[in-house]
Amino acid sequence: MKVSIVIPNYNGAKYIKGCIASLKKQTYDNYELIIVDNASQDNSIEIIEKYHPQVNLIKNKQNYGFSITVNQGIKAACGKYVVLLNNDTEVFEDWLKNLVECIEQDKKIFSVCSKMLRYNEKDKIDDAGDEYCILGWAYKCGDGTSINRYNKDREVFSSCGGAAIYRKSVFEQIGYFDESFFAYLEDVDISYRAKIYGYKNIYCSGAKVYHIGSATSGSRHNAFKVKLAARNNLYVIFKNMPLFQRIINLPFLFIGHVIKYLYFIKKGLGNEYKQGIKEALINRKNISKVKFEIKNLINYVKIELNLILNLFKMIKY
Repeated sequence: MKVSIVIPNYNGAKYIKGCIASLKKQTYDNYELIIVDNASQDNSIEIIEKYHPQVNLIKNKQNYGFSITVNQGIKAACGKYVVLLNNDTEVFEDWLKNLVECIEQDKKIFSVCSKMLRYNEKDKIDDAGDEYCILGWAYKCGDGTSINRYNKDREVFSSCGGAAIYRKSVFEQIGYFDESFFAYLEDVDISYRAKIYGYKNIYCSGAKVYHIGSATSGSRHNAFKVKLAARNNLYVIFKNMPLFQRIINLPFLFIGHVIKYLYFIKKGLGNEYKQGIKEALINRKNISKVKFEIKNLINYVKIELNLILNLFKMIKY
């Protein structure tokens, strides 16, 4: 078995059938399917067992969030490569074939992300690779633009965990998804970590998938999501940037967080954003930081240049 597909599920009855049906049409069929259910209250389990009785179904007794859930799936996987796929997606027939071919081009590739298209606006891109800039902002490339754009493969800062393939052996070296995140930005964190160790994250333009988006959280901005994202944004910085890098970037990081705070005040979610920041500051000493090693210094320099360049890319996009 070369590939293991892991789908985290929580109350995904409206979407999981279509997701499984699209997987059954794949031109590349050397894969196992693992679904980890987080104590869904709908009839997700019945649908999964009916439409894919061969699935390896892991049933949790409570909602553990994204990080713990996908880690369960990754550790149960038999494949050389692990694919993470959201339950609110439908993939093109050659999606998996393209992901596998892309990651096999170079042993230094840790992850490969898909060209995600909006399910309800099929002529628009949802995500064509994620970037992370010196302001401490992660952002999606191509969001809302024409599907005719971003037709070339390229290196990106991070792979969106909603539809990406990962080299399983690298998890054993750099660690798994950080379970203190619960959800949001954990994919940026692990992609950042991989870059520190000298690995690459790639965008594959031929691996196409329709994505509904925010199917589990319910909306783009809500109190739960804003608080967690604000907290996890700081976690990414505390975890991956050594002290000297945080000092260098402090003015930009401060500006970035002030702008976001003002934005969420306007959205009526300023208190939630502030609560997330406060929680991150309180817990900053408890998170698992990437140990600085002098052998990785050149990788930190490359990342810093990447953070600066991505600020200008964001303005361009």
